[in-house]
Amino acid sequence: MSFPLRSIYNWYRQLITNPKYRWWIIAGTLIYVLSPFDILPDFIPFIGGIDDAVLVTLVATEVSQLLLDRLKSSKNQKSA
Repeated sequence: MSFPLRSIYNWYRQLITNPKYRWWIIAGTLIYVLSPFDILPDFIPFIGGIDDAVLVTLVATEVSQLLLDRLKSSKNQKSA
């Protein structure tokens, strides 16, 4: 990734791991994906879905990682 994309990616990851903003970021991402207004318009056949696919992949990865971390921590608390 180039520098601006990497900085945006790191900012998004840090923001989504913050419990104060987590659900706002997830909701905002889902609203953006479902919204007809995009950075890359959806009526362009292949290119229009790229931003949506990247955001869905990113939010799914981060949410699954958060859930795995929560499961591991609850498992460690039960065994201790």
